[in-house]
Amino acid sequence: MTEKTIKIYNAKLISPQRVIDQAIVLIKNGKIADILEEDIEIPNAIHIDAKGKYLSPGFIDLHIHGGGGADFMDGEVEAFLKVAETHVKFGTTAMVATSLTSDKANLLNTLKVYEEAHLKNKRGAAFLGLHIEGPYFSMNQRGAQDPRYIRDPDPDEYREIVQSSNAIVRWSAAPERKGAIEFGRYLRQHNIIPSVAHTDAIYEEVVEAFENGYTLATHLYSAMSSVTRKNAFRYAGVIEAAFLIDEMDVEIIADGVHLPAPLLKLVYKIKGPDRIALITDAMRGAAMPPGPSILGSKENGLAVIVEDDVAKLPDRSSFAGSVATADRLLRTMVNVAEVPLVEAVKMLSYTPARIMNVLDRKGSISVGKDADLVIFDADFNIHYTLVNGVVLYERT
Repeated sequence: MTEKTIKIYNAKLISPQRVIDQAIVLIKNGKIADILEEDIEIPNAIHIDAKGKYLSPGFIDLHIHGGGGADFMDGEVEAFLKVAETHVKFGTTAMVATSLTSDKANLLNTLKVYEEAHLKNKRGAAFLGLHIEGPYFSMNQRGAQDPRYIRDPDPDEYREIVQSSNAIVRWSAAPERKGAIEFGRYLRQHNIIPSVAHTDAIYEEVVEAFENGYTLATHLYSAMSSVTRKNAFRYAGVIEAAFLIDEMDVEIIADGVHLPAPLLKLVYKIKGPDRIALITDAMRGAAMPPGPSILGSKENGLAVIVEDDVAKLPDRSSFAGSVATADRLLRTMVNVAEVPLVEAVKMLSYTPARIMNVLDRKGSISVGKDADLVIFDADFNIHYTLVNGVVLYERT
């Protein structure tokens, strides 16, 4: 054999439907080669004893900005690699690197740096592409996004950006902005997912956006409209639209801070695990001590404070990003939202893989798929993370 087989045994394997006790997974050439329920001898195999712990598909984070003191907007290959290597320790095996609202030059540079970092990323969570968050947002729902750069979609601008790189896989925008519907159609023509975000749209505007390709809601509840009143009449907002459109996918920051238990339970009850992706939306303060930090580029980003397990604006008027890691999302959904473990894992693996069109190779423990795997204990502590069959993290 040109490459040794890895044998993971004595594991509780989590499939999209159930937990399989005493499962054995064989890995060959970075792929899952076989799944067994009875032990067999594999000569010269590398053995990993799961010791009765859970064996899960790797966690896929659709929306992440940073971690370990680095941010994707830093404009450095080393920053990209630092984020990937930080989050792999917490079970993330694949991620969609996310930018922040900025000028065109910064976005083009971020794409250039991403492509270089993608080639060098050998020790961290795999990159699935780039998610551009902004700058076509509602000023009223900007949150911590830089107001200097918020504007309407500019066809000349976004066409240049899209045509400059094949790395863009999703783009978040406010669908009520002038030109946003045409923008969504253009993205779909280039196999990029348009996502509703930082928006004051009403229900009817979201329906039109959905019909024109906006099939995902970015960090549901955060920076988006709910019920409003105009001249005594009530109008449903983005949140209600996401609930009412059965086919719309949603992502939620399941850190237990952005959304408290009742809202996590409500989203789960209405949308279910097949339409929910758990995201960290983590900024550079993830896996770092509390205290002062920066949202976005370290050179001209926004000063924030990390406290109470979340990033805040210095005046504490608003959250300014999450410092969550993937293991925390899982722990929160099971312990706080009281979601069954199998379904919580599904929202962190299978569903995001389906949303990002990589289900053919990721998202579940299936023969032929990439050997992106996580072993964790009953308290959701990560003991092993494997990416493409390589152990990138082992708890000591």
